[in-house]
Amino acid sequence: MLDGAPILIVEDEPFIAMDLADAVRAAGGSVIGPVTTVREGLALVRDAPVAGAILDCHLKDRDVSPLAQVLLGIGTPLVVYTGSALPQALAQWRTEIPMIRKSESPGEVVALLVALICD
Repeated sequence: MLDGAPILIVEDEPFIAMDLADAVRAAGGSVIGPVTTVREGLALVRDAPVAGAILDCHLKDRDVSPLAQVLLGIGTPLVVYTGSALPQALAQWRTEIPMIRKSESPGEVVALLVALICD
């Protein structure tokens, strides 16, 4: 499905990050990260091509809005995987951001990202 596409994972819960990475690999993607902060995510986006991203909303250093805005600004498909609502700044900036609640499986998150990348 993903044919080796590099997928950025930004998630500060280690077990969730591992599950997401496993799901990306199972779909044929390569994992960039996982990282736990916006700062780390921005550094990776500067240094490596990213075909898609899975982002948690609230990270160790702040909410994910700055990273999401950079990714969306360069046309990178992304899915927000969260236990809460989108940060207000991000929701006001882009209301159509795909979001999946953390009660859903990592496989569902990756399936939605694959659909966005292949669309």
